[in-house]
Order: sequence, then C-alpha cells, then structure tokens
Amino acid sequence: MIAVSAASGAFGRLVVDHLLARCPAEEVVVAVRAPDRVADLAARGVQVRRGDYDVPDTLRAAFKNADRLLLISSPELDCARRIRQHQAAIEAARAAGVGAVVYTSFLDADTQAEGVTEAHHATERALQASGLPHTLLRHPFYSEAFLNSGLRAAVVSGALDDATGGRGINTASRSDLAEAAARVLTEDGHLGRAYDFTGILWTYLQLAQVLTRVCGTTVLHRVRDSPTPGAQGWLENQVRRGVLERQTDDLHRVLGHLPTTLDQAVAEIFVRHSADGREGEPDRM
Repeated sequence: MIAVSAASGAFGRLVVDHLLARCPAEEVVVAVRAPDRVADLAARGVQVRRGDYDVPDTLRAAFKNADRLLLISSPELDCARRIRQHQAAIEAARAAGVGAVVYTSFLDADTQAEGVTEAHHATERALQASGLPHTLLRHPFYSEAFLNSGLRAAVVSGALDDATGGRGINTASRSDLAEAAARVLTEDGHLGRAYDFTGILWTYLQLAQVLTRVCGTTVLHRVRDSPTPGAQGWLENQVRRGVLERQTDDLHRVLGHLPTTLDQAVAEIFVRHSADGREGEPDRM
C-alpha cells in the first residue's frame, strides 16, 4: 500500500493521478487534513484518511499498513513549525511501521542549512537519524513560478521583460516531478538514493523566442535592471545570482524520458487558456 501525505494540494493530486495510472486505486491512501476536500479522490476508489501534520495521532492512523509513504513537505511558512511537522510525520511513520519514506526535499538541502533549504536540511537529517529506509527527491523551483498565464501580458504588449541578467533557469514542472515521485514509489532500486532534480535549462531570451513561435506574434526580449516587486523579484534575483543554473540528469533518468521542454510548457499554458476561456491563478512553488 502506498500513502501520500498532504495529498489535497496541487502537487499531491498530480502524484495521485500518476499513481492511479500505475497501480489499483485500492492500493493508494491519501492522508489529508480535511478529507471532505478530496471527495473526488474517494469517488475514484482511493482510501481517504485524516492526517494532520499538527496532530500526530492522526498521522499514525493515516500511515497504518503503508509499505511506502510519500512525505510531501508541509506548505507551512514558519520554518520552526514546519520542522516540527516533518519530525512528527517521521515519528508517526516509524510508529506505524511504514516500510520506506520518500521525501520531497529541495536542491542543496544536503549542504545548506539556512534560507529556503533550512527545514528540508533538518528533515533530511531527521530521516537519516530515524533509521527508516528512505529516498530523497530534491526539487528545483516549479516551472509554474515563471511559466504561467501571466505570460499573456507579454504577448499582448509584444515584449517580455527580463531582470535575470540572462542567466539560466533549471525549473521543472509539477507534473514531471509528480511522475518521478510516482515512479520512485512503485519501482524498485530507489531506496537509499538522493536525487537532485532539475529540468532543461532555459533563459528569458529563449522564452521570448518560444512565445513568438507558439503565439504567432512577435514578442521582443527586453532587458530590465530592476527586479519585479515582491516574491517574483526575489526569484529573479536568485536567477541573476546563478543559483538556478545547476544541472543534473537525475530527473531524466527517473522519468525515463526528457523533462518537459520550454516549448511544451508554453504551448500547454496557451492551449489551457483557450480551453478555459479565462486566465487562471499563477502557480506558486
């Protein structure tokens, strides 16, 4: 039996979709804080159990009889609380007799203990100390943080602003990372491994060229010195520093095919917009 924690989020739902393509629904358990939010998964035959990161007793019950557990990192922003939640989940997994844990970590969590990776670094160490067999899936930033329906503004204006200094970006799509997780959960040979996932490196100059091809209208690449205000500007600064240029072939090898290309990602955005007839919410990491 395979259990997926925090399965009501966008990433967790994608993992469940990929799992259902690979194994019977009755072999999949989702542990969620609010079971009523995943009634659609129950209707597909998935076992739904209450599993709240802040209520350890619910986690022990939710993880019962699980051969493998996908521990999806908590969306909690407070780092100390996030670490406590992950520690509680690991202790619950051990108490429930879970056979192996697969954890969604973050790139460089093995070497960096501050900032974005702080909670992931602590969780990786907690897993190592637990004695539980485990696999680490270190994610990059989601492609959707950069590639989303907001790109329509660039197509309409005919210019794509770039405050990244022309540096490369190694993001990966949620769907690719979810498929990789499902493969690790259902295949042999992954225990004890730590995978550093990255997608195919791309730049904003290339993005402007792809937008031009996909949309059939010229989109110029326009360099901007000042970053966008807010969270997007923080991401742009990370790119400008070269933080997102690391490349590995781990995602390619686990998937068994190339990760989503920039052309494919952009085409999907605009096909989805045409089908919906409206703009969706920008995706966040």
